[in-house]
Amino acid sequence: MSRSHPLPWLDPGDRFPPTDAAWGPKDPIPGLLAAGGDLSVPTLLDAYAHGVFPWYSADQPILWWSPDPRMVLQPADFRLHPSLRKTLRAAIRQGRLSIRFDSAFERVIAACAQTPRKGQRGTWIVPDMVAAYTALHRASHAHSVEAWWDGELAGGLYCVNLGRMVFGESMFSHRTDASKLALAALVAACRAWDVKAIDCQQNTTHLASLGAREMPRTGFLRTVREAIALPTPAWEWQPVYWKTLIDLPPSEPPSPPEP
Repeated sequence: MSRSHPLPWLDPGDRFPPTDAAWGPKDPIPGLLAAGGDLSVPTLLDAYAHGVFPWYSADQPILWWSPDPRMVLQPADFRLHPSLRKTLRAAIRQGRLSIRFDSAFERVIAACAQTPRKGQRGTWIVPDMVAAYTALHRASHAHSVEAWWDGELAGGLYCVNLGRMVFGESMFSHRTDASKLALAALVAACRAWDVKAIDCQQNTTHLASLGAREMPRTGFLRTVREAIALPTPAWEWQPVYWKTLIDLPPSEPPSPPEP
């Protein structure tokens, strides 16, 4: 039976409805919880702490979501496919790949805003979202993971972090596999930091191929509650984190001097 009901409208500063009030599988738009409100830092922090996230287009009001089930990547379940493992090991050995955290957040979110989600014509990262997550970054709750190749920003992603919980948002790539390398770096760091889970929001074949799987919303919310009560890690990349994924290759020997 449908549980369809009028969608709650939020004024700025209003609390979110209980997540189990979100529209279900037989309702018009499953997972939709509310509309309206604002994108202030306190509102976004309250949303993520309760398993809620914003997602809307330029011609829509702010829409808030809490899907059931929820796509989640446990860092221990991440699948580093052989081809990417080979690329990663070679890039590290040759010194071509550099991972950085938070050195170019605004460039990363701008690049993500130019990359529409699969099946969509436009972007959901509208200017107000860019401004909101940039403010969240300046408050030390949103972060960029950047893959630099030969000194150029080749790909990356941005995410939200509360305690030992990471909420993935979007990624981009200017070079083949660059966004995958950034995700691998995020997973490596999460393993080193004992992050409990990486929220992927919605199910896609690509995420499933990397080890993400669906989790009932009740279990997801329990994971969030437990994880955000733990200390937040320091967002500083250390190359030793790669050891959580691969055996680090030896450094490439220097080239002999020219005769």
